[in-house]
Amino acid sequence: MDTETVTAYIGLGSNLGDRAGNLLMAVRGLMEASFEVTKLSAIYETEPVEMDDAPGFLNMVAEIRAESITPTQMLARMLRIEYLLGRKEKSLKLPRTIDIDLLFYGDLKMETPFLTLPHPRIHLRRFVLVPLAEVSPMLVHPVLHKNIARLLDESEDRSHVARWYPNGHEHTGPLAH
Repeated sequence: MDTETVTAYIGLGSNLGDRAGNLLMAVRGLMEASFEVTKLSAIYETEPVEMDDAPGFLNMVAEIRAESITPTQMLARMLRIEYLLGRKEKSLKLPRTIDIDLLFYGDLKMETPFLTLPHPRIHLRRFVLVPLAEVSPMLVHPVLHKNIARLLDESEDRSHVARWYPNGHEHTGPLAH
């Protein structure tokens, strides 16, 4: 039996607790859920969008490969990771320990009550576009027919998105890349 491998892109965000630790635990959760993590963006500090008086986010994007799994099964595994990392409420407007969104599943287009692919707000959000452009700038949005670099360039979102450094500033010296 042939197994189909799909490349998917996942957005991760956290604005409660140990934000960087939450992102890393979510990446580990993806690997434990039998996803092959092939690329990770840097971590970006971002301002909350459509949330009043919420703490700032750390966001990143992961490129993953998965075999023989439907988008709905992938979403179920992602929701389980969120739950295990303390996310109880899947509300758009509340701070969260972790938020994991399925952005793209290959070039699949689908809309169900539980899942819309590609994610319907990718092109409106710099906190997704900036790390996604780092990982896969030439990826073409299957509905908008533009690559991620162009969507970022054309985005009207002016929210703050900056590379995050654990010690608050860019590294210099022999370990800098």
